[in-house]
Amino acid sequence: MGQMSEAVRPVEELSTEEQKKLIEKYDTESRFRNFNIPWMVRLVTFIAVGLALFHLITSFTGPLVTLKHRALHTGVILVLVFLLYPSRKKAPRQRATVIDFLLAIMAVATIVYIFTDYMGIVNRAGLPNTSDFLFSLLIVILVLEGGRRVVGIGLTVLSALFLLYAYFGPYLPRLIAHRGYSIEDITTYMYLTTEGIFGTAIGVSATYIFLFVLFGAFLNRTGLGQLFNDTAMAISGHTAGGPAKVSVISSGFLGSINGSAIANVVTTGSFTIPLMKRTGYSNNFSGAVEAAASVGGQVLPPVMGATAFIMAETLGMKYSDIALAAILPGILYYMGVITVVHLRAKKRGLRGLTREELPSLIEVMKERGHLLIPLIVLIYMLFNGYTPIYAAAWAIITTIVIAMIRKKTRLSIKGIIGALEDGTRSAVGVAMACAMVGIIVGVASLTGFGLKMTSAILILGQDTLILTLFFTMIASIILGMGLPSIPTYIITSSMAAPALVQFGIEPFVSHMFVFYFGILANLTPPVALAAFAGAGISGGNPNRTGFISLKLAAAGVLVPYIFVYSPELLMQGTNGWEIAWVATTAAIGVIALGAGLEGYFMTTMVWPLRVITIMAAVTLVIPGVLTDAIGLGLLALVVIVQFIVKKRVTSAHEEEKIAK
Repeated sequence: MGQMSEAVRPVEELSTEEQKKLIEKYDTESRFRNFNIPWMVRLVTFIAVGLALFHLITSFTGPLVTLKHRALHTGVILVLVFLLYPSRKKAPRQRATVIDFLLAIMAVATIVYIFTDYMGIVNRAGLPNTSDFLFSLLIVILVLEGGRRVVGIGLTVLSALFLLYAYFGPYLPRLIAHRGYSIEDITTYMYLTTEGIFGTAIGVSATYIFLFVLFGAFLNRTGLGQLFNDTAMAISGHTAGGPAKVSVISSGFLGSINGSAIANVVTTGSFTIPLMKRTGYSNNFSGAVEAAASVGGQVLPPVMGATAFIMAETLGMKYSDIALAAILPGILYYMGVITVVHLRAKKRGLRGLTREELPSLIEVMKERGHLLIPLIVLIYMLFNGYTPIYAAAWAIITTIVIAMIRKKTRLSIKGIIGALEDGTRSAVGVAMACAMVGIIVGVASLTGFGLKMTSAILILGQDTLILTLFFTMIASIILGMGLPSIPTYIITSSMAAPALVQFGIEPFVSHMFVFYFGILANLTPPVALAAFAGAGISGGNPNRTGFISLKLAAAGVLVPYIFVYSPELLMQGTNGWEIAWVATTAAIGVIALGAGLEGYFMTTMVWPLRVITIMAAVTLVIPGVLTDAIGLGLLALVVIVQFIVKKRVTSAHEEEKIAK
């Protein structure tokens, strides 16, 4: 924080070391070793910086041949995994072991094999030899072990189960049975093709994801997070429940860029959660606000945690079309969160901070406003037809140059090297998740599992759209549990979205629907990692915090249904008037949903009125003049009743004052 914001720094704000411990507790990707051997430190720095420079250079020169490029990316990531991540809790945390170095050497061998025998692999397509099989088996084992260390046991077990499914297909129930494949067929499909480990998932990791994570690392080094916090404080800190609104605004901005909801909760929440508690919010509610706001960043343009670029490539759409289409749903999500936050503050009589405690917006912009220029450059290039890879590379260079304007943001050579290493370290977890997702998607492609899942959802849906949407939602939440946003999108779009496409829903709408619910898994107990991280800071109950965060993110549950029934919300094939009408009724519905769930509008609401308000909100989701009229009519009734009740309560208070 700058000087202006030092006044509001709460004494219980987490230290850097406490933040690190908390991130490690809930985010396995952050459990790095801290080496105490100088040559090991230098080795890791050399490898990490080398990989970052490789991706920066190839963003200008063009990538290598697809299989080579992805193999190099995956192999080097595996080397870093085995050096940086202990194999178990009791393993040394200050040095890598002999076994770790052996595994790292094996990872290098998988790269060397593809580079030295690339033409042989191409010519033997479908007819692998013994060496092909042995290296294929090796990389599958390495990816599973590396994934276990970084991402955790959940996705590792799921990947292993899919491999077993590919082998034991003939012995399974008829609904999911298939002819079965040998170990050689399965492993070589994973290693020697671009459909398994080196499939689309690791492909986007080796291009878009890595560069945008690197961009985020440079922005973090220059202090952009501090700019967002200070700006949010200056704009909304003085309003009712101001610190909670600060959390929502700053976490939304950061979440869109960094793509990690859990890290966002801890870094931003270490400042905002103590402030919320200080102004009167409960432990559980404070943690839930930060969790809901951080998760929502994944669906907020312009970057959407890099998912927008993957979606564009998957669907063959322009990035600009996806970013524009996602604006209204993203705004509605945050409108829902802020509605509940504001009404909770009004209900409890919670005030904001005084103007004296807050930073000046002018001073904030003078000090760090120039850091917004790289973001402007990025967005300009993306909307003018440049590839995301090229735009991200230039945004990184712009960040280094622009940061030099002010001494506080300037990056030294050491700072630039540190940012390159930070970016690579941050990309390791997502890359390993993508490699394991490659196994899952590869098996689904090999065995036709995706089609079977689509059939199962359609059977459960009984040819009814609302039931099909409901079961797709459940499937997406389950598939997204414990995963970063990008692997979540890849899995849900591969396995859950086709059911909606089969039902006749546009592919883009289907993909947005499953992605929304996939990321909400971070708020859904029992695996609500973002909510648990928020509870870790606030001292609240993890499950209770998770359920409150779901209430705050209720718009995230409602909005996907709105854009399925009214694609106008995604600006799909319609005119401006229709978009404006759908957006207006949706906004009213989101606000009504927040009021009904919180039980407050002008004054406390009785249960019957809360039910009517929620019914009105749901009615506004269903397209049509009649349903909109019913929803608006119900809301008008609620407003009239609450106005009368408010007037009576105010009169009673005035009479009480006079009597005193």
